Amino acid sequence: MAKTLGTERHKALIALLIEKREAAGLTQIELAEKLGEYQSFVARLESGQRRVDVVEFLELSEILDFDPYKALQTVSHLK
Repeated sequence: MAKTLGTERHKALIALLIEKREAAGLTQIELAEKLGEYQSFVARLESGQRRVDVVEFLELSEILDFDPYKALQTVSHLK
């Protein structure tokens, strides 16, 4: 399996998460607090330095109030 960091899918997923966080009116610090993490966790995620695992993705979708299935459909067609 090829590396996934920096791929078009990864970039699209990051952009989607940033868009959803901003639409929810949350700062990185506020989102981190809701996740029980430090702001640097969110910063690394949003800068593409770390992957988002499935459980984290589902938690993010709940906190940011978006449909995880639709979000995955949006990025799934990219390579």
